[in-house]
Amino acid sequence: MGGMKKQNRTGRPQGLPSKEQIIEFIQSSDRPAGKREIAKAFGIKGQEKIALKKRLKDMAEEGLIDGKKTAFHKMGGLPKVTVLKVVEIEDGEPVAVPESWDADAPNKPPRLVVKESKKVAALKRGDRFLARTEERGKGWIAHPMKKLPARTEGLMGVVELDGSGKPWLAPVDKRVRNSSPIGDLGEAKEGELVLAEPMGKSPRAKVKVVEVIGDPLAPKSFSLIAIAKHGIPHIFPPEALEEAQAVAELPLSEDKREDLRDVPIVAIDPADARDHDDAIWAEPDGEGGYKAIVAIADVSFYVRPGGKLDREARKRGNSVYFPDRVVPMLPEILSADVCSLVEHEDRAAMACHIRISPEGKVTKWRFTRAIVRLAANIAYEDAQNAIDDGSADETLKNLWGAWKLLFKAREARDPLDLELPERQVRLNDEGVIEEIAVRERLDAHRVVEDFMIAANVAAAKALEEKAAPVVYRIHETPSREKLMAFKEYLASQGKKFAMGQVITPGLFNRMLKDIVDPAEKALIMEAVLRSQTQAYYGPANAGHFGLALGSYAHFTSPIRRYADLLVHRALVDAYKLEQPKPKGNIPDASGLSDRDRTALNQITDAISQTERRAMEAERDTIDRYVAAWLSGRVGEVFHTRITGVQGFGFFATIENLGGDGLVPVSTLGRDYFRYDEGARELVGENTGKTYAVGDRLKLRLAESNALTGALKFELPDSDGAPIEKRGDRPPPKKKHFKKGQGAPRQKHAQGQRGRPKNIRHQGRKKK
Repeated sequence: MGGMKKQNRTGRPQGLPSKEQIIEFIQSSDRPAGKREIAKAFGIKGQEKIALKKRLKDMAEEGLIDGKKTAFHKMGGLPKVTVLKVVEIEDGEPVAVPESWDADAPNKPPRLVVKESKKVAALKRGDRFLARTEERGKGWIAHPMKKLPARTEGLMGVVELDGSGKPWLAPVDKRVRNSSPIGDLGEAKEGELVLAEPMGKSPRAKVKVVEVIGDPLAPKSFSLIAIAKHGIPHIFPPEALEEAQAVAELPLSEDKREDLRDVPIVAIDPADARDHDDAIWAEPDGEGGYKAIVAIADVSFYVRPGGKLDREARKRGNSVYFPDRVVPMLPEILSADVCSLVEHEDRAAMACHIRISPEGKVTKWRFTRAIVRLAANIAYEDAQNAIDDGSADETLKNLWGAWKLLFKAREARDPLDLELPERQVRLNDEGVIEEIAVRERLDAHRVVEDFMIAANVAAAKALEEKAAPVVYRIHETPSREKLMAFKEYLASQGKKFAMGQVITPGLFNRMLKDIVDPAEKALIMEAVLRSQTQAYYGPANAGHFGLALGSYAHFTSPIRRYADLLVHRALVDAYKLEQPKPKGNIPDASGLSDRDRTALNQITDAISQTERRAMEAERDTIDRYVAAWLSGRVGEVFHTRITGVQGFGFFATIENLGGDGLVPVSTLGRDYFRYDEGARELVGENTGKTYAVGDRLKLRLAESNALTGALKFELPDSDGAPIEKRGDRPPPKKKHFKKGQGAPRQKHAQGQRGRPKNIRHQGRKKK
């Protein structure tokens, strides 16, 4: 007894602690444990502190602990408080990893489940935050303390050398104006496309090259740029691929499915479709209406909650489509093979049976799990040609007949009708652009679209009837703020808009229908589009304003959208469509899991974000392809339309092609242009010349940068030569302003003063 150490108030022995006791204290402490905290916990004073310091140093050298003297942690573990970054949303909860992790560490960086915090707003993928960490069982938990600003963006770029031979990172993101100095080039060479990361916290810090991608202008590079820039997951983990292989061999249990193999169901898709989610069939019901089937790939049978496939699909949220490739939500064995509805092959389907009244309304619906064997896969153009030339068979004729009734009901609803052309990039086998054109809009497209809308409405209403969870596709009525801005804009154009009236899509349609002049119509259409809210997914219904529908869900594309998969699972539960338990290491149930139900808000928020991410990535890539296509046509004059106006100039897009380009105000001639924000136009103070959104005009292409997707235009004069630049003309005349009215500021597009935007166009040196 006499040899035992005295204990302090914490119950710990006093005196120099053993290595095991130090590690135990560090791990059990609820706050950062540094040298001071350890000394206090074990009652160490005076000369004993020197011995403690040496012991901590020895433990660090032995690889037992890591960190600084103010906060130690077990080697291979995490500091009690550290900076984390959200890498994915899993089961509605953010999952994070340490922002800084030693690449030479023997173990991989831990993944932490982030708990909700009243102090920190909901976190999304890519967010950085300060957190208190906690090791619980075999895993780690993060308790957010503070959200941190995003790291410097635009860290993908091309290595370029300035006049003195120093390397710079020229950004491929057109929103990033300035190049960054490279402090660590690694093995990258001049002209190569690379990924880099900041070497410090300052916006002016040097960057370090972490990955070499290769030739930035090589075929198929543009989609790689978008994938890396937007952080789109594009490599499936081995365990997900293994599960995909296993579920692909699941038997279809013919006795548990409705047999629709004798029904001549057809899929009508783009000629270049990479997967086939949906197929349709219809025939007259003898009462002036039609009975129809919309057959959708039964993805829920293969991708089950709680599995590795499900986790990866939820992380991706949706497939992302580029001109040269698709980043699928599901592995190819499922997305392009087993789940894809192809002709003459037995496939698992979720069948939506509907009745279409003579007025075109869907009056009845039911859902089954079925086996289908498609009669044909038909391209839109081929289906349209068959209808037009009279060679269509009975199946196509019935589909068009049913569609005419659906179209009648659509016109009665009067959904929002905006002419938004879709650009299509066609590549040859080497990935080189053959053509960029606006995709033609055919009746065949409308046929499929209206059948899909009918099935989506039926799915939403069926789940509502069963009091089951619904993942709604929501498009809310324009907000009062947006309508006020719309009203003010119309007033600047000499038009009226009454705020007291009931706002419907038809109100906007009638407004556009009454406008004859194409330029004016484009102008108002842009304003209508700006007044709309962004569609999203959610479990609380708020209707779909654009489609003029009270209840709407996405049911028809489960191969490429996770929202649709959730709707399928809800239907499996609501209609009791569960199949026999599969053999092997595959989750039993194919309906909604408990986590699906309880975390539906978080899941729908996450997949709404991945949808926006995909849209931005696809748009960025098309812009780069357009710029590459036009790079050989610099100097040509194009018919364009103004799409945006700012104080520093206006943006215009080439008609029937796309690709937004800037016309700097400094190139608009001798006049001094004032920016009218309300009217969204530039006004010449001497000539009265205006440039407004929607105006059509001829512009010469001055620059085309395929790396950023940025274009630059200039005004040609009557001889086809550029007009005078700003530096070649006298300053504007002084204007007198009324009391309280300041002179309008004229911005410039040159970027920061004395700092060239990009060394591709003008050499730069480090200052």
